Order: sequence, then C-alpha cells, then structure tokens
Amino acid sequence: MSKSTEPGHNLAFFDAERSADVVNARMGPDISPRFREIMTIIVSHLHAAVKEAALTTEEWMAGIEFLTKTGQMCSDWRQEFILLSDVLGVSMLVDALNHHRPEGSTENTVLGPFYVAGAPHYELGANICLDGKGEPLVVRGRVTDTDGNPVPGAVVDVWATNDDGFYDVQQKGIQPDHNLRGVFIADSNGEYWFRTVKPRFYPIPDDGTVGKLLASLGRHPNRAAHLHFIVKAPGYDTVVTHIFTPDCQYLGEDAVFGVKDSLIADFRQVDEPVEAGELGFSTPFWKVDWNFVLARSEDVRMNEPGGFMPGKPSSNGGE
Repeated sequence: MSKSTEPGHNLAFFDAERSADVVNARMGPDISPRFREIMTIIVSHLHAAVKEAALTTEEWMAGIEFLTKTGQMCSDWRQEFILLSDVLGVSMLVDALNHHRPEGSTENTVLGPFYVAGAPHYELGANICLDGKGEPLVVRGRVTDTDGNPVPGAVVDVWATNDDGFYDVQQKGIQPDHNLRGVFIADSNGEYWFRTVKPRFYPIPDDGTVGKLLASLGRHPNRAAHLHFIVKAPGYDTVVTHIFTPDCQYLGEDAVFGVKDSLIADFRQVDEPVEAGELGFSTPFWKVDWNFVLARSEDVRMNEPGGFMPGKPSSNGGE
C-alpha cells in the first residue's frame, strides 16, 4: 500500500471518519491565514455536530429548509438572521468577546434587527414620541469618560418601540416615520436630555422561522422593556446598549439574553404638576437619569481578526 492511500494520509477522497480533514484540505494556499483558521474551526465543529447528533437525511433537509426560509424572511428593514443570532445568544457572545472595556465603562448589549441609520437630529429636550401613545418619560444624563470628565459633542442615538410594542419600520403607514427615533448632541458639559415614553416589553417578530424555533424550544419571544442607545464620540469606543426598566417581568428571561445588571435603570414616577407643565406632560409622568461612561479607544481590548473575511455583516440590526 502506498503512503498516499494509507489511512490518515490520503485526503483526496471523501471519508466519513476524516470528513472535516478532507474538506479543510481543499482550501487553497493563498487565502488569508485568519480566514483559513476560522473556516477550519467552523467546518470541524459542524462535522462533529452532525456526527454527534447522527443526523438523518430528513433532519438535515429540515435544517436546510429552515435556513432557506430564514433568508427569505430578510428585507430592507428586517434581518431574520440577526434575530436568529440574537435568540441563540451568539450576538451577545461575540459582543462580549470584542469589547473588554475598563471597569466602570458602560456595557454593551445587542444592536438588534431594527436599528435605522439616519434618524432625525433634534435639539436637546425634544420629544421623539410622534404618535402620542404611552406614559410620558423624560430622560436626562451626562456622557463622561472613565475619569468623570465630560465628553462634549457626544452623539446620543436613541430608538424604541411605541406603546403597542412595534418599531416604526414594522408599521409603515400606521406609525409616523421615525417615531421614537432621534439623535441628540451632548452639550459642553456632556449633558443630554430628551422626552419620550416609558418603554414596555414586547415580543420580537415571531411570525417567521425564529418565532417557530422559539416555540419548538418552549421559549417565549418577549424582550424586557428597554430603550436602545448608540453613544459615540471621536477617540472613544462606541457604545451600543440599552437601559431597562426595573419593573419588567422579563428581566430575567429576555428572549435575546440582552439584560445586564449594570443596565437596569431607576425609572421613577413623578406627580409634580408644575414640572409636568414645563415639560408639556400630563401627570403623573416618568423620569430616568442615566449617565454613559465612554472608554477611550486605546483602552479597549478587542479581538482583532487581522485578515480578510468575505462579506460584511449588515448594519440593519437592533431589537
């Protein structure tokens, strides 16, 4: 028997026992080392999972059909694959691996599938609730660095569902465009504030493949009540995060694992007619004070792939 046909040496032909090695051996010599590393790991784990589960042909085809339908659910405003990544905890894991900030910095959480770039820029104090639904809320705070110094000019991008539990892009023609979305610029003291409505829990879209998967797993689709934020400034690591209400029943079982203890805010109900009148609110209304602490870019440790990866993740994410 020649060396090339001995077990462990010939990788020209498929062999179930060494299937991952056969596939990985086909990669060309000139590809990025990082891309080679990633694909070797993915193929190896994928083949190991198929073997461990002893997939039947019918089960494999069901998986193919699931992924096909997941892709077909995607649109300009809905990213079902991001939703799938979110409910499997992968989005949170990748984020955790890629943002090792100094202690005291604001923590990240998932972007989700409903972020929309290009929201209107407003003056500080503007009300971003355009449909008039919900319990009025005023949000105030500062953007500082890890030493407590203000970060003037920091961009605070906020978005949320309306009181019916839908983002504006989910209800075209029903909600006003850009309802509950806005971009604010922190003042010279790093302070920002705006008016909106108290967030409520809501189900992620469960009319597609991800919803069916959750039902099959005996899981509910509900997200804990939150406001979304992206906060950024030159020289600082951009924060993609939420703040959560403390009274939501889904804090401990958020469908996308997005809740962190440090992001649970103190929402206070206020019954002060004079202050309400100054804000243009009825009484009672809600108040939350929330400060964002940005870490300088050089102080953040990230996983650096350092090589070409084909394709680019969509930026159209955010529950």
